[in-house]
Amino acid sequence: MPHSSLSARMGHIKNYILSHTMSQKRFHILGTSAQVPTRTRNQGGYFLRWDGQGFLFDPGEGSQRQLIFNNISSSSITKIFITHFHGDHCLGLAGIVQRISLDRVQHDIELYFPEYGTPYVNNLLHAAIYHEETHIVLKPFISAGTIYEDVNISIKCKSLDHTVESYGYRIEEQDKRTLQPLKLAEIGVQGDAIKQLVKSGFIDVHDRRISIDDVSKLKKGQCCAFIMDTRECQSAIDLAENSDILLCESTYLSEESALAYEYGHLTAAQAASIALKANAKTLVLTHYSQRYLSTELYVQEASKVHPHVLAANDGDIIEFPSNLREIDSDA
Repeated sequence: MPHSSLSARMGHIKNYILSHTMSQKRFHILGTSAQVPTRTRNQGGYFLRWDGQGFLFDPGEGSQRQLIFNNISSSSITKIFITHFHGDHCLGLAGIVQRISLDRVQHDIELYFPEYGTPYVNNLLHAAIYHEETHIVLKPFISAGTIYEDVNISIKCKSLDHTVESYGYRIEEQDKRTLQPLKLAEIGVQGDAIKQLVKSGFIDVHDRRISIDDVSKLKKGQCCAFIMDTRECQSAIDLAENSDILLCESTYLSEESALAYEYGHLTAAQAASIALKANAKTLVLTHYSQRYLSTELYVQEASKVHPHVLAANDGDIIEFPSNLREIDSDA
């Protein structure tokens, strides 16, 4: 086959693959303050855009307004997760659900939370008079385990070590096959034939059966962990194991380590230690005590322990790295 013809065919195949496999994963930071809002930080709140889904974590007071500032519509929310029922992790839920109804969001929205919080959830969902136009599907859980799974992702929770019952979350993408344009072009598979190959797992070309294994490689799924109020514990390490992004509370600096332990929190150095032990690729610090006006010292402290540290600030967008990790088929 002439080189120019092969190059042209590869170009068409690459465009097809890109148009059918574009992935969008990013954290929108709605708030980073622990316990109370400050002049520069809202109470905590985090929105994870995961391809076609939108996960809202721990909506603190003011989260409805923070969504507006971050150009996130209420209809983008498909699931809500609450780690525990201290006010800075759930008080924004009342405004969020009323806004969802006001906007007449058509799809059901699942709300995941530890079961002991059911009375608080009921109070927040009915904190004021409004027309309930949207169905909030309650998904309480009583212990660690897989709380959601489909063909694309699994979501797990584990109990952490806080002053009240609290859970962290792990979102993990299933491993997927990625097509190799050069191999497809050499065989002459393009257009609708690629669709058929992906759908059925094989295709017949010139009296030869081509398996999807022949023209693809297995790509490791991406993963992130969401860890809020906790002391150092094994569960936090397990949740963050080999994650691409670990979004982790770091309420105090090491100078206040005794206070951190007393109130069931982490220092920046302890958060970094969890990330290091878990082999997390990037550590994102958040949930700062109001006593610290700058995040610079947080980064300095954590960076002595873990090589890739970011300090989240209100309004930040944290993109997932491009996922190019392939699984060795001989492993």
